Amino acid sequence: MFTIDLHFVIHQYTMEICSANIQILGQAPKDMEREYTRGMYLYMECLKVAFEDEIVTSDEAEILKIIAVALDVQPSDTAELRSIVSDELPNPFVLSDDEFTGYQVGDASMYQAALIAALDDEVITEDEWALVNHLRQLVGIQEDEHALIEEAIRATEGIDAMGQTRVERLERYLTVCQI
Repeated sequence: MFTIDLHFVIHQYTMEICSANIQILGQAPKDMEREYTRGMYLYMECLKVAFEDEIVTSDEAEILKIIAVALDVQPSDTAELRSIVSDELPNPFVLSDDEFTGYQVGDASMYQAALIAALDDEVITEDEWALVNHLRQLVGIQEDEHALIEEAIRATEGIDAMGQTRVERLERYLTVCQI
């Protein structure tokens, strides 16, 4: 006579459903290694600069927010990267970060977005400049390219006819179109 252990079958079925849900939700099972992206690396490097003086101004926070959106870094990832910067978690990036630096497609748009946030009040503070300049160096944008991007930004209206600032227009753009 053939018997079926009903508890075993239910357990197996539950495990399959849980496994499928984990994959659907985009969460890796615990035994799989987490993938860290170039965007996460660049954001973490910007966080390091922003937290050097242990004070992040509202302007720096705005720039970091724009960078995170432009680099497709999720809020949960920004919290984890902040913990890495503050040495609460180990740094997962290897010492040779060459694969994450240098110019890639989309970097100019992402850099322009960060610069728009920095120029929102028409003044770039020393802390904002350190953050933007570090990002510029990481992605390989030359000083003359920076000058052209800044000139193009300054040529646009600070506040448009509808009363929206550059950053508000940028945030609307980033919501609709991912860089």
